[in-house]
Amino acid sequence: MEEISKGLIWWITVVDLPAMTALLGLIWRTRQEAIKARDHLQSQLDHRSEQFKEALHSFKLEVAKSYASHSDLRELETRLVQHLLRIEAKLDKTALKAEAISAKTT
Repeated sequence: MEEISKGLIWWITVVDLPAMTALLGLIWRTRQEAIKARDHLQSQLDHRSEQFKEALHSFKLEVAKSYASHSDLRELETRLVQHLLRIEAKLDKTALKAEAISAKTT
């Protein structure tokens, strides 16, 4: 019984403890690498999120600069309507003159 006990103690001391220590070290190192990778990914995500927000803000600013306001569109519509009414009045005068000329010739 003593031989088994000495052999078991020797086995634990020489093989098991170093193996368990190596496994614990491997788990610890893997955990630390995972934490570093997570932190790196988080910082990249934050950086790209800020870039996206800046790009979106720039786009909104460009849209605001390049598109016309409602008052500008109303003013343009009023000018176009007035111009079309003047053209319509000229066409009406021309049509009346043409009608009068054709009535004289017949």
